[in-house]
Amino acid sequence: MTTSARAHIRWLRNTAPYINAHRGKTFVLMLGGAIAQHENFPHLVHDIALLNSLGVRLVLIHGSRSQIDQRLQSAGLESVFHDGMRITDNAALEHVKDAAGSMRAQIEALLSMGLPNSPMQGSRMRVCSGNFVTAKPIGVVDGVDFQHTGRVRRIDADGIDQQLANGSIVLLSPLGYSPTGEIFNVSLEDIAVHCAAAIGADKLVLFGSADGIENGAGELIRQCAVGDVSSLHIADAEQSSLLQTAKRACLAGVARCHIISHADDCALLQELFTHDGCGTLVAKDEYELLRQANIDDVGGILELIEPLEQQGVLLKRSRELLETEISQFRLLERDGRIIACAALYPFPDDSCGEVACIVSHPDYRGGKRGQRLLHTLEQEARRQGLTRVFVLTTQTAHWFIEQGFVEASRDELPGKKKQLYNLQRNSKVFFKAL
Repeated sequence: MTTSARAHIRWLRNTAPYINAHRGKTFVLMLGGAIAQHENFPHLVHDIALLNSLGVRLVLIHGSRSQIDQRLQSAGLESVFHDGMRITDNAALEHVKDAAGSMRAQIEALLSMGLPNSPMQGSRMRVCSGNFVTAKPIGVVDGVDFQHTGRVRRIDADGIDQQLANGSIVLLSPLGYSPTGEIFNVSLEDIAVHCAAAIGADKLVLFGSADGIENGAGELIRQCAVGDVSSLHIADAEQSSLLQTAKRACLAGVARCHIISHADDCALLQELFTHDGCGTLVAKDEYELLRQANIDDVGGILELIEPLEQQGVLLKRSRELLETEISQFRLLERDGRIIACAALYPFPDDSCGEVACIVSHPDYRGGKRGQRLLHTLEQEARRQGLTRVFVLTTQTAHWFIEQGFVEASRDELPGKKKQLYNLQRNSKVFFKAL
């Protein structure tokens, strides 16, 4: 046996633990539009096929920013951005749909190859695309109407899981759909984070042009905890964006995020099947404490809720009022920092209680912390003998409906609460039976 053959066999033996560890796991791969224009893209697709053959459940999310820019330029249309987000008007939307469809077809074609004497021989992969992303419009921000640019509202996790269970690779485009039949241009990063969190992905793999994340000296950062991300000062815009996406995903519940190169022919397999890897691993910090608030937490709660008070989402609370009501609050704390809060105000004479002030820090949204706090308050309400809880809201009605609340007339409010109802805010009333 030749030396090279023995080396190959030894490498295969060393990968066996990783093959066993990854079998049956769910990986989400975020592929930027620029990848499709790189000569290494077919090799990357071959590696994706290998992962599929090894029993890894795969969701691929592709971007199309560069393709959209090219189409708009060819059509003589200007790419308009505000705060880093594309403004998608009616004319631009047509090119967005065209770019996304073309990119999806290119990936599907590559994943359908089965030529003899090629890495794809006998692969026979099934690729499934669909309306798995429900989106909502960004709306008007800073006086700017984003029109057909949207954000993820919901991921059809059950639908994706069914396809993965059937052995299909799920392919998502950077588009979202509304219940009213509208199409929205949604950022690749937004879909990747929400999808990975919703389906409980074991890993999110992010591709960039560099080997991973580099420090100021140009040295590769092999690994960092999500809590350390804020202390890193990354000059490169692409790397900074990838790092922030990894941070968001970890905070939303994804245990491991890998940032690797799309230009390196072996990067994906080396990162997943060798001890040292080749890119940057961002790992989730699991520690979070749910507890009752005390007087020392007033400052932290105010810092958390003040931005939403300024936006009119929450009713303003003074420090004095918060100090008197502090026992009603429950908190989620991470490393001494308050990252989420919620309050329960009981009305025992009416056998109901008000759920209020459910807030998560912007860096920690998407991890179902609101649901966790709401569940805790509902348990507390039952313990106090209450049979219903209610909420007053102006901008988060859909979220409460998804948690089982039903819209009601304000006449159903307890008498004391009805007297305090702010007609100017015109909040909607929702009740939930316990």
